[in-house]
Amino acid sequence: MHIVVCIKQVPDSAQIRVHPVTNTITRQGVPTIVNPYDLFALEAALRLRDELGATVTVLTMGPPMAEDTLRKALGFGADRAVLLTDRAFAGSDTLATSFALSQAILRIGQEWGVPEIVFTGKQTIDCDTAQVGPGIARRLRLNQVTYVSAINAVDPAAGTIALARRAEGGVQELTTRLPALITMLEASNEVRRGSLPDALRAARAEIVVWSAAQAGITEMAKCGLRGSPTVVKRVFAPPARAEKAEPVETVAKSNAEIAEAVIERLFDRLPTLEPELLRMAAGY
Repeated sequence: MHIVVCIKQVPDSAQIRVHPVTNTITRQGVPTIVNPYDLFALEAALRLRDELGATVTVLTMGPPMAEDTLRKALGFGADRAVLLTDRAFAGSDTLATSFALSQAILRIGQEWGVPEIVFTGKQTIDCDTAQVGPGIARRLRLNQVTYVSAINAVDPAAGTIALARRAEGGVQELTTRLPALITMLEASNEVRRGSLPDALRAARAEIVVWSAAQAGITEMAKCGLRGSPTVVKRVFAPPARAEKAEPVETVAKSNAEIAEAVIERLFDRLPTLEPELLRMAAGY
């Protein structure tokens, strides 16, 4: 089994700055980290590798410095790393990014075998769109399951995967056929610590670096700014809330009594909330 994990190098969210003219994220001089949601995707892939004997390839698109992110993934135990880097990708929105990554996955399939599973995090912390994973699935015609909270079972012989995904109002238990793209939720597993042998291997490993041409991308009009129809009109910080938090005074001693007092105050403030909750609980 071959598994591909798409990861991204992102600016530390505590130090993100926005360019005042272009309304794009300024990345120069800002510390970078591995997108936190992608770590849960990587851990899910590594657990399947440990269980089924799969091969895990990590893929990222970014500047040459994104190689650091790939080495961190190798340090966790990934088997192979591919960096897709080209000045033609600069300014890519989610549409252009999903196109470039899907083409790179096709090339990975030609080189090392078609992946049965593609993992991504549910979204990235620098854009928060959650669009790239589904975009890759659509371009590659993969079954997709988003917001997955657990991988329950994989049957390579039958070509199926059973999993749980978070949905509005509960959790869905699903089974789908492979190949599939899966986006993993935060806290869906416990990310392992990299071992010393993996860290040493990651430090000296050869990162596969592809330009657009080397990845087999010929439709350059779909890449970078030319392939990005998204236009950011304005970036601004939300205004501070004028309404302050209202304290709830109660003589209750237990947590249950305190919760009951808070709920009663909510129902007093929002008179339509209680009947709406009752309606939802009744299932109609």
